[in-house]
Amino acid sequence: MRNYLATVNTVHPNSLHRLVKHAIDSGAAESVTEAEQMFHSYRLAMEFGSDAAEDPVEQTALLTAVAVGRRVFLGGVDVVGDLGTRLAVPLPLGRTLGDAVAALGGRNADVRRTAPTIVIGGEPAERRKGFCIRTIAAGWRGGIAPFYSDVIPAAGPPMPLAGMLAGALAVNEAYRFVTGDAMAGRQTVGLSLWDPCGDCDWVTPSCDEPKLTYLPSNLWLIGLGHLGQAYLWGLGILPYLEPGKVSLVLQDIDVITNSTESTSVLTDGNIGRRKTRLMAEWAERRGFATWIHERRFDANFLRQNADEPVVALCGVDNPEARRALDRVGFDLIVEVGLGHGHRDFRSMCLHTLPGPRPASEIWKHSASHDEDVVNRPAYRKLVSDEVLDRCGMTLLAGQAVGAPFVGAVAATLALSEILRPLHGGHAHQMIDLDLLSLDQRSVSRNPRDFYGWNPGFTLAGTD
Repeated sequence: MRNYLATVNTVHPNSLHRLVKHAIDSGAAESVTEAEQMFHSYRLAMEFGSDAAEDPVEQTALLTAVAVGRRVFLGGVDVVGDLGTRLAVPLPLGRTLGDAVAALGGRNADVRRTAPTIVIGGEPAERRKGFCIRTIAAGWRGGIAPFYSDVIPAAGPPMPLAGMLAGALAVNEAYRFVTGDAMAGRQTVGLSLWDPCGDCDWVTPSCDEPKLTYLPSNLWLIGLGHLGQAYLWGLGILPYLEPGKVSLVLQDIDVITNSTESTSVLTDGNIGRRKTRLMAEWAERRGFATWIHERRFDANFLRQNADEPVVALCGVDNPEARRALDRVGFDLIVEVGLGHGHRDFRSMCLHTLPGPRPASEIWKHSASHDEDVVNRPAYRKLVSDEVLDRCGMTLLAGQAVGAPFVGAVAATLALSEILRPLHGGHAHQMIDLDLLSLDQRSVSRNPRDFYGWNPGFTLAGTD
């Protein structure tokens, strides 16, 4: 696991862990060193039972929780359970579940640790002392519940993204707990990826919740950081019958920095390498074909060839680029914007384009980040200790707070916007939510008719 502790001489906008920034921006820590030490004291335990050890959806929940959890709980992630089981998730992470956990930065533990605990799946059991929740994944539905909760969702057709959703929500809840949220771990929380509307009872399946049969085969990924890598992780867990038929265009201009790993689930070191090259290598190990574009996405960019993907997943944090999304030749663009500050970093807003409103109208004005954090003790100390001058402090303060579990949840929603029309379901014009109040989400359908739409697809593997 990468050591995020930095000396005072290395504090830089591209070196700071993006949740360490949450601690200093919120005032929870009075110095960068204190914040980093705080995160290295955070530990997380996971338990994986033998009753569903070979279930790919439950394995997905575990691996997602490990992948995002070790970037948040820098003291380590311990997994209790028999990890000698064959890896049933089609990720390039080794032969057994234990190989995969180790590759993702987790540790196989022999005994239960006294740390916040996530139990992967399983049945309700007696209340435990301390924080203990269990993941829930059934059909297209994913969520979490207190370990002792009697909530048992109705079964549904296996859908790996539900496991990804459950694992990410579990780490979010554990982070809420270690940062002092008194309500953390006390509520049942989740949603349906088939019907994400706020009034949907996610515990009960929709009557038309389908078996996962068709998977997208031609996609263009714009941006390969926090969101782009979460998109790739989600694509990687899908059960492609013939992954060699999947073609991905990967577009980015950036290189890996020290802070990239804190939010991006497929980054492990490789500082200074271009994101396109690293992500292409990962995708090709998964069996996908890739093309890379190392060119900035803007209004001058055009999709040119008939054989290029007509569907794009956008993960760039740039209003100018977003305003051009529906003018460059794609038939469908799924775009997600994430919150930036210490108060709203758990928020996300998904759009599908084209829609009733053009992109130029949706992002008519550049987003303003009006949180004034430069007077927080940690920033004042950086200046007083002559680690940064006022200009450097302002640049550091302007960097976004980010968490990998937020991007993972967002990716499940974005990928579902492509999978749902392939199975006769509805696309949504907008999904707006905050992980602190998931039940209060706002969802509106896209009136565009996607029935009969053919973005390029291939078949899912059968049980």
